[in-house]
Order: sequence, then structure tokens, then C-alpha cells
Amino acid sequence: MLTMKTLHLICRNCRGMTNVLFQYPHTPAFLSTSCTTHSKKNKVNGYEDIDQEKYANLVRMVTSSKTNCQTPEKIFEEDSFLYGKVVKSKASSQEPEARVPQNRSLMFNSNKVILSVEKTDPSIPVRIALPARDQMASGRLPSVTRILQQTMPMEQAFYLERWKQRMIMELGEEGFIEYTAAVFSQGKLFHARLEDLLVSRDDSIQRPEDTDKMSGYLASVDHVLSDVSGLRTLESTVLHSELKYLGIVDCVAHYRGRLCIIEWKTSEKQKTHIQRTFDNPLQVAAYVGALNHDANYNFQVDCGLVVVAYKDGSPAHAHFMDPELCQYYWDKWLLRLEEYKEKKEEKQ
Repeated sequence: MLTMKTLHLICRNCRGMTNVLFQYPHTPAFLSTSCTTHSKKNKVNGYEDIDQEKYANLVRMVTSSKTNCQTPEKIFEEDSFLYGKVVKSKASSQEPEARVPQNRSLMFNSNKVILSVEKTDPSIPVRIALPARDQMASGRLPSVTRILQQTMPMEQAFYLERWKQRMIMELGEEGFIEYTAAVFSQGKLFHARLEDLLVSRDDSIQRPEDTDKMSGYLASVDHVLSDVSGLRTLESTVLHSELKYLGIVDCVAHYRGRLCIIEWKTSEKQKTHIQRTFDNPLQVAAYVGALNHDANYNFQVDCGLVVVAYKDGSPAHAHFMDPELCQYYWDKWLLRLEEYKEKKEEKQ
């Protein structure tokens, strides 16, 4: 049997012979590997011993074909003839199992003792300062922010580093340091102004430095503040008694009738979807679990809210996290917490 390479060679060398073969149908077909019939020197080749009479019909078939033998259809036919029918592997009907946390600590604390309303004053927001919460004998507890920073996904870290390098190219090293310091100061000022509004509920109160710097952000969150009521905490530390981490909650209040942990954020870009807020939902879920396991709070929370304000005054985006969504991000938070502890053990 001729090889595929041989057939291709026949195809190429015999195209010019088609008319000759049809004009003289009774002339025996023959094979030649020379490029011209007027070659000055006869070349010795490996096909001289081929039975040319035997393959005369094959030559006629190849040379009389009206289609190119290299079309995809012909190639598939030849492959099927030589190697058999192609059997496609069946796609796996089961998706790879998602990673689940080893420590399935519950976000809601069913064992928490809730004091009676008579022994508490819900009208006074709870404020617990961070220095008073150092309950570890050997050192400080890790914060939620620190854990998220040290377990940041590689893709997210890559884009953050690329943004940082681009800013350094534009502003220089010192300029970038000044820029980050200004952003931090602006965030603190924004939170302080929000506290005044939430406590007093009087929009007429203004600080001198608010006039130019905060007017856009405050106008941005105005429609959200109208849905916030029943303030329970402000800038207060929460500590998870079992998982041993802490964080500072911006605010706990009712949003449209649902008690939520609220995080106020600022951004230069629109964050129309909660996925664009990166680790902010994980942060909120971590605070929800910590507050529910902290004996200093006479209530529990199962909802969250991420509010993103904009400097130009455009309406802020309020991303509400219902109990189901909070649970989803709580599981993701537990994975990040486990990763942080594993890295810490490797360094020791």
C-alpha cells in the first residue's frame, strides 16, 4: 500500500499529465519522479521497481479528480481510513469540587447570651476602642485588613502592583507617598463627617475643611443616608472569640429595616457590581461573624452593606448583602483565614 507521502507526491507530479492521459486513454500509465522529460541526467530513484501496470488505475483516479486532494474533507477521509473513526472523549459532567474551609465555624452564634433591653440603652451607639481589646497574652491579634492583604489572590495582587508602578511613573516615589497619604486622610475625614451626620441627623452641621473636600462624597451618599436608621455602633472594634481575629466596624444600623454592618468606601471609578469591590464583601462578612461572637454586643447581625461614594457627587452604589450572600462570602473569608494561618506557621 502506498503511504500518504507517496500519494501526495503522485498528486503533485501528475497534475500536468492529466491531458495526456485523457488524450491517449489506451496508453499505459507510468510513474516518474523526474521533474521534466528532458532531464539531462537520468536520476536513480527508489520507485523504479514499482509495478506500474498494477497502479495505472490509481494514477488515473488521482489525476482526474476535480477537487484538491488537500481539502479538509479529503484529509479527514484519509485519516479515518488509516487510523479509524475518531472517538471524542465525553466531557466530564461533574465540575471540580469547590474548595471548602476545614473549620466550618458558623457565622451566626446560637450560643450567644443576649441581655434584656432593660439592661442596655440601644439609643447610645456602642464604641469599643482598639487598644482596650488586646486580649492575647503573647501579642496582638491579626486584623481583618491584614489577613486580606497577606492572602490577596495573585491576579488581584498583579493588577494592584501594576497600578502602583504606573502611579509611581506619573508622580514619582515621593509624589506617590503623598498621594496615598492624602487618600488615607480623605477617608478618615469622610468617615468623621458621616459620624456627625448619623449621630445628629442634621445636615446643616459642617466643618471648615468639609466645604471643598467632602461636599462631593456627602452628596453622593445622601440618598443612602435617608434609608439608614437605628444606629447601634460607630467605629467600634469587634473580636471573634473563637477564630481569634479582630477588626473595626464603620457602622451598624438599620438599612431599609434590616440590621446591617455598613462599610463606607470611596472610589474614583464606578463600582456598579459588588464583584468590583474586590475584598470588601469578605471584610463585611468577617465583621458579621466577629460581632456575633463578641460578648460586648447585645445583638447579632446577618446582613451587610457596602456603600461606595464618589467625589464627583454621582449617586453612591449601595451593595446590600442578604443572609445568603453574607454566608457565601463568610465561607470565602474562612478560606482566606486558613491560608493566613498556614503562611504564618510556615514562617515560624
